[in-house]
Amino acid sequence: MTGPDAPPSFTLGYVPGVTPGKWVRTWQERLPRVPLVLSTIDPREATAKIHEREVDAALLRLPIDRTGLHAIPLYIETTVVVVPKDHVVAAADEVTLPDLADELFLHPHDDTLGWPHPPGKLAEHRPDTTADAIELVAAGVGLLVVPQSLARLHHRRDLTYRPLADVPESQVALSWLEDETTDLMEQFIGIVRGRTVNSTRGKAPEPKPKAKAQPKTKSPKKPQHPAKRGKPRRRG
Repeated sequence: MTGPDAPPSFTLGYVPGVTPGKWVRTWQERLPRVPLVLSTIDPREATAKIHEREVDAALLRLPIDRTGLHAIPLYIETTVVVVPKDHVVAAADEVTLPDLADELFLHPHDDTLGWPHPPGKLAEHRPDTTADAIELVAAGVGLLVVPQSLARLHHRRDLTYRPLADVPESQVALSWLEDETTDLMEQFIGIVRGRTVNSTRGKAPEPKPKAKAQPKTKSPKKPQHPAKRGKPRRRG
C-alpha cells in the first residue's frame, strides 16, 4: 500500500495455489521503478485484507461477498479428488460422484468450492485447513476434494489425485475496493486482461524524449572549372 509520503508501490495478495508469476514478470517489465509486493493470504481472510487496505488487490477464489468490492473472474480450475496412491480411484483417469458414494470425505474450514459438504459420507471432524486435511488423507482417514492447484501445492509421494466430474469448480478472480481504482490498479488490471502496453486503458509508460534535430548547414558551392566558364565578351 502507499501513503502520502511513501514512494509508489503495489501490494498484491494471493491465496494458496494461485500463481501470479507471469503477471509479476510483466509488471516488472512495464513498471520497473514501482515495486510489486506479494503477500500470501488465508482464503478466509482475503476480502478482509482488501477492506482493511493491507493489500491493494488480491487474487482469490470465488464465491466471495462482493460488498464494496470489484471482482474480475480470470479462469476456472479443475476439481480433483485427492486419494492415497494405493486407492482404487488411482487406477481411473476420471472419477464421478457415484464412484465415491461409499467413501468418507474431509471438509476443511478453508474449503473454497462453495458446496454444503463434499460427496459421499462426511467425516465428523472438520480439519482447520486444506494442509491439515491432506495429512489426514495420507493417514487413511478419508478423501479430499480440492481445486487442482491446491492438490499440486500440497503434493506428497504417497498421494495422488484424479479429476472429478459433475462437481462445483473453483474460479480465480482479481478483487479490489470499488472506490480505489488507482492508476496502478488500472495497470495491473490491464496486465491480467492481456492488454498491450499501448492500450488506451490505463497509463502507458512515458515515451522517451526525442533527440533534438540538428540545424542543417549549407554545403559550400563548388568552384566552377575554368574550362566551363564562358568567354568574356569583346567590347566594340
